[in-house]
Amino acid sequence: MFYKLQVQDHIRVPPHLFTLSTKDAVTQMAKQKFDGYISKDMGIVIDVSDISDIQDGIIIPGDGAAYYHAEFSLLTFKPEMHEMVFGKIKDIADFGAFINIGPAEGMIHVSQTMDDFVSFSKDKVLVGKESKRSLKVNDLCRAKIIAVSFKDLTNPKLGLSMRQEFLGKLEWLEEKAPEEKEQKEHKGKEHKKEKEKK
Repeated sequence: MFYKLQVQDHIRVPPHLFTLSTKDAVTQMAKQKFDGYISKDMGIVIDVSDISDIQDGIIIPGDGAAYYHAEFSLLTFKPEMHEMVFGKIKDIADFGAFINIGPAEGMIHVSQTMDDFVSFSKDKVLVGKESKRSLKVNDLCRAKIIAVSFKDLTNPKLGLSMRQEFLGKLEWLEEKAPEEKEQKEHKGKEHKKEKEKK
């Protein structure tokens, strides 16, 4: 899920940025410090925005840079269990598929790609035995987060599933829509016949 967090921090501005306005210099250094930052509490920082308060700077002897206490907003992505995400298949291996969901990448184990027995081809395609559905690189998909691990802060691990209803390759979801409509219409006709009999 995406969040906008209000944070406070001391931002170091080196002397070569003293020609900029204080706000521009603090914004530039805050972006450099936080863009791509990952933590278990905040998730993945995407951008720094809305520097709302900058206090007077101080210079620490022997450093030469100015330190400003600033308040600003961070736009973050924090993946949460059972959250639905959209993404594009980045790569496929015999054990599953890697999906890019924007600021992060997740892995869909082969057993979680579809509700079918799945085989892997040399062309990097996963194919369902009964459904004949295929999953390949660059396919757009909807998935659900089933595992989140921030043990390695440089590369958080996300496990995803596409087995449940309303999940999977977007083309599969479009295939289901006409079938469901037919079933509803059929049930509606049967219900009407029963009323007429009474």
